[in-house]
Amino acid sequence: MTTRRSYLACLVLASLGVTTVASASTHDELVDLFKDWRAFESPPLLEGAPDYTAERFTQRRSEFEALRTRLNAFEIEDWPIPQQVDWHLVRAEMNGYDFNERVLKPWVRDPAFYNSVWMARSDVPAHEGPTNHAVVEVWTYSFPLSNEAETRLVNELAALPALYRQARKNLIGNARDLWVTGIRDIRRDVSDLGTLQSMAGDSSPKVNAAIEAARQGATELADWLESKSPEKTGPSGIGKDNYTWYLRNVHLVPVTWEDEVRLLQRELDRAWSSLKLEEHRNRKLPPLPVASSPEEYDRLADDAAKRIMRFLEEEEIVTVADYMEPALREHLGSFVPEETRHFFWITAHLDPAPLFTHFYHWFELARMDREPHPSPIRQGALLYNIFDSRSEGMATGVEEMFMHAGLYDDSPRSRELVWILLAQRAARGLGSLYAHANEMTMEEAGRVHQEWTPRGWMKTEEELLIFEQHLYLRQPGYGTSYVTGKYLLERTLADYGKLAEERGEEFRLADFFDRLNRIDSIPMSLARWELTGLQDEIRELVP
Repeated sequence: MTTRRSYLACLVLASLGVTTVASASTHDELVDLFKDWRAFESPPLLEGAPDYTAERFTQRRSEFEALRTRLNAFEIEDWPIPQQVDWHLVRAEMNGYDFNERVLKPWVRDPAFYNSVWMARSDVPAHEGPTNHAVVEVWTYSFPLSNEAETRLVNELAALPALYRQARKNLIGNARDLWVTGIRDIRRDVSDLGTLQSMAGDSSPKVNAAIEAARQGATELADWLESKSPEKTGPSGIGKDNYTWYLRNVHLVPVTWEDEVRLLQRELDRAWSSLKLEEHRNRKLPPLPVASSPEEYDRLADDAAKRIMRFLEEEEIVTVADYMEPALREHLGSFVPEETRHFFWITAHLDPAPLFTHFYHWFELARMDREPHPSPIRQGALLYNIFDSRSEGMATGVEEMFMHAGLYDDSPRSRELVWILLAQRAARGLGSLYAHANEMTMEEAGRVHQEWTPRGWMKTEEELLIFEQHLYLRQPGYGTSYVTGKYLLERTLADYGKLAEERGEEFRLADFFDRLNRIDSIPMSLARWELTGLQDEIRELVP
């Protein structure tokens, strides 16, 4: 592989007019390249907004190829595995840029790409789905604003009117489902800017003027999108071959579109059959009571948080850091009236613990904030949602793993909720696969999502259904990452346990999770390699 990469590097540099290429040999040089790559990945400005015009991408192509040539010149075979993993992370990000420019083209096909006002932090390392470089992270501000924060906010808001205008030039795609559904996201910007104006108050004329200009720009873009929507008639999926390439070369998930169909169908069947067995076993038990008031929900949520934290520590599941419980408690939620509960809050008003185990997300983010990985390449979020098989796979995987480890031994009915959660995630992911293959529209994929979620719990509130299927159509591989990532996590645990047994070592579950946590939020295939030394998946992905 080394000789082949170096040869290709020479060919590309020769095409750029460079006659020689020196093989890079150190991790420090890789870090330098990573910094140059990230600086390049953030686009230059046009009228104060990131430039996503076709002309700019064409102009910058040779610069990108030069960066990729530098990457391919590295001789990494003698590096320690963690350093080799870093090289693959940079490679995956560059593949993501290449794929977005060639195929996904969110700035051309996906109006939601221009959604620019974010009121809350994502529960994964970065916002889900393709996201522009000018987003205003309202959740990072405290009100009333300090002078420094006011200046920062005004400067961030100032980019939005130009970005919204640019969108009307760039958006020439014909992906109907993405187009029509994306209008909601731009309308949400209008609404959220109104909320931001209320939060800021009347204390700063500069802030209010910047908000008003942004609101006007978002409104004009949304109206324009509405006016053009009757013309949009094309499919929104990227096709099976592109989907498989993206999985394997960007998210480093060692499967194909066909593999994921089989896997998700298997997990859907397993979830339904396991649910029915649980219901049979519990048939003589009373049903779980439903929280019917804010006080009842708060008691349920507090008890669930205490049970989870006590379980993790007493059963030696993972080393419990002092930031973990506070991170969980910031997201316990509150009582939702029955008529407005969507799927996840239906489960939470019975027993929040199964949903709260998925909030392992917040443990991960707190760790990333307080204990950043020593490698600069792993500090912060990987681009293009490359973290999804790890972040969503871990959060989904521990729901079932913690159940099997005994979390619900004193609450058998809660086990039913775990299987219902898994069935919903398998069903929605399966629908998203057919949407990307253009064998179903987004609406038809949503019907799979609805019909195969037990107890009709996805038929109670349409907004969640639209949000999830829209996201998965925008971001290939995300809808399946919960279940596929869970499988990859289970495979990693199996390999880790088998190797420990073969070496005659005591298996400790906390060691597994602690080591995985230290590796950080990277694709599960790379984490498995670093954790076990097994390189078969990576060899398959990089022949």
